[in-house]
Amino acid sequence: MTDRTGLLERGELVVERRLVAASNTTLLCRIAGPDGNARCVYKPAAGERPLWDFPDGTLAAREYAAYLVSEAAGWQLVPPTVLRDGPYGFGMCQLWVDQSGEELVDIVPRDAVRDGWLAALHAVDGDGKPVTLVHADDPRLRRLALFDIVINNADRKAGHILVDSRGTLLGVDHGVSFHAEDKLRTVLWGWAGAALSDDERGLLLHLLTETEGALGSRLAELLAAEELRAMRERISRLVGHGRLPAIEDRPRPIPWPVF
Repeated sequence: MTDRTGLLERGELVVERRLVAASNTTLLCRIAGPDGNARCVYKPAAGERPLWDFPDGTLAAREYAAYLVSEAAGWQLVPPTVLRDGPYGFGMCQLWVDQSGEELVDIVPRDAVRDGWLAALHAVDGDGKPVTLVHADDPRLRRLALFDIVINNADRKAGHILVDSRGTLLGVDHGVSFHAEDKLRTVLWGWAGAALSDDERGLLLHLLTETEGALGSRLAELLAAEELRAMRERISRLVGHGRLPAIEDRPRPIPWPVF
């Protein structure tokens, strides 16, 4: 995906419609300017629904912080994202992703995990039948799972995982991330407890260094000091432990609804 941040920052926003499935005000827009034109998602901070565990009016900044972390790590897992003024005030603006339709998360009957897929969680459906939440054993997803651990993503639903027409996997909706307390909730538990690869460990060490420099300075403008400190501690623990977190003893390991 090409970098379209200039267009997102300077283009004129024209609202097409509201995406009513979203819990916060989310608007599909056309954006046009000297840098071209595109579609984007605009989430005004004024339309954020208050949450008991996240400070009011901070979700747009958290979405932008997630983009900065993804870029600094070289993951490029978040569509180009900026903070800017719009028709309904200051908020987050993110490039729209045209999806390929590739599905990477599913719910199947218990013990019916297909080759090339991993079991994330065993559960019981609404009819009392045993089922398993599964996802593809895909390096793109594993990269996203590691990213979610770093940013402490409390809402990695299957519907927040997109694949574009080029096969690029992207994650969206990171407004409830970066909390100082452990709130990781995700559908990507298939690698729970797995050892980090040398490449993953090296990347985390690089990211930790970045948080002490320019990236840290930018994040300090978006997150509370204890949230930034907690992210650094998460990265350090990951590297020290050498494994992805386990799912055991987590009272709420997955978001709801799953999709």
